Amino acid sequence: MTVSLVWWAIAGYLAIAIVIAILSRQGRTQDMSGYFLGNRQMSGFVSALSYSATTYSAFMMVGLAGLTYAGGVGALGFEIVYFAGVSLVAVFGPRFWAVGKAFGVVTPSEMLGRRYDSRAVAIVVALSNCLFLIPYAAVQLAGIGYLLQGTTDGAVPFTAGVVLATALALFFSYVAGIRSVMWTDSLQAIMMIVAATLVTYLVIQGLGGFRVLFDTLATERPEMLVVPGEGLFTFTTFLGLTIPWFFFSLSNPQVSQRLFMPASLAAMRRMLLGFLVFGFVYTLVSVLWGLSAVVAFPGLDNADLATPALLTSGHVPPLLGAMVMIGILAAAVSTIDSIMLTLSSMVARDVYGNLRPGSSEARQLAVGKWVIPVIALLALGFAELQLSLIAVLSVAASAGLVAVVPAIVGAFYWRRGTAAGVLASVIVASAFVLFVYAGGNRFLGLPAGVWGIVVASLVFLGVSLASRPPHAATEAFLAAASGEREEPGRVVAGRRER
Repeated sequence: MTVSLVWWAIAGYLAIAIVIAILSRQGRTQDMSGYFLGNRQMSGFVSALSYSATTYSAFMMVGLAGLTYAGGVGALGFEIVYFAGVSLVAVFGPRFWAVGKAFGVVTPSEMLGRRYDSRAVAIVVALSNCLFLIPYAAVQLAGIGYLLQGTTDGAVPFTAGVVLATALALFFSYVAGIRSVMWTDSLQAIMMIVAATLVTYLVIQGLGGFRVLFDTLATERPEMLVVPGEGLFTFTTFLGLTIPWFFFSLSNPQVSQRLFMPASLAAMRRMLLGFLVFGFVYTLVSVLWGLSAVVAFPGLDNADLATPALLTSGHVPPLLGAMVMIGILAAAVSTIDSIMLTLSSMVARDVYGNLRPGSSEARQLAVGKWVIPVIALLALGFAELQLSLIAVLSVAASAGLVAVVPAIVGAFYWRRGTAAGVLASVIVASAFVLFVYAGGNRFLGLPAGVWGIVVASLVFLGVSLASRPPHAATEAFLAAASGEREEPGRVVAGRRER
């Protein structure tokens, strides 16, 4: 690929995406639900594509491919564990949706604040999410920086790619809020899956076919086909990576917030089924891509450059390579703008709204829009540090976010859960994860990904048993969560209005 082809491909993508973003607008949005949730009226098809594009970001074709290059087929097991964790959406999704309808909930942290009858819970969970999600957004920016730098042989520097991605994410976030993001996500998801699948097949055929690829790996790099092994994927490392990933669909608010958006439970079911099909195909493609890079380009200094190396090789026609590059760029942008919208809604709704009781929806929305560029600049600065493997950084963020999982499970399934338990578990577990990472990601021989969920669960249980639960708020919340399982109808505190 020439530099001019890269820029023309980006220009073409921008032209189409900008038109779609503008067409997605539905007048001037004046409230939080309209801007951040699309008025809770998103269809199953659009939700499925947007959920896929948001979840499968630069992490996959850059990060997961790089992880496969560094550690072999263990990366497939790692991602399949995440895939299994999506089953949590089938259990918790309808409950999120019902509570959102009943109480007008906009963010996952607001939902927890209502369940535990505590403004402090909403504030602390929101701030904890900001602490760990901004680095995760930076990971997506770094993925685009590596991609453009690698595919142009340095003609487009890392920083230029990061700035471009930040500008795109800001634009899509501001045009029409989540509606703009979800409709452009739909375009991006289609580009991702079609281009990546086709090009992966061509690369494997260029290497001699599937049989030759795996024969070569078995002969020259057998460690790539063994899990757990002596390389990257030792048992403890694999455990530390997979445990946070299993809970990703609950712990990451930019994903769980999507459970408030479908127009109906039927739309949510279509969203989940569509995502499962997309995710299975894209996972296989990303792992095969990484294994192909092991055979084609052994000895790369940076595993995250495996994808750029393949895209610029003779195995990939330049035009198709440009399409894959755009698909990866689009995927990363979709995750970044979703994170920016989610975090800004949390700051506006849960931090500002609780510190300034009685603030209007319009005022909260204005605060949310002001916060978006601040989050973008913080993520950009973090991305410029160019730290470690993209996949490892992604899981590091999830290891911190998993601190909120016991509180979410307890919200729906344990009446004895208390606000004190949530506050203690989130603060202590988050601090402990940071402590373990500061010490080299090992404590008593176990990584932070293991400690996060263990510490959060023990503290939540212990402190909740020692404090008094909010009975009235709990019963109203649980009634709403369990009172709506069919449609049509509108949920009002656990009953249906016809």
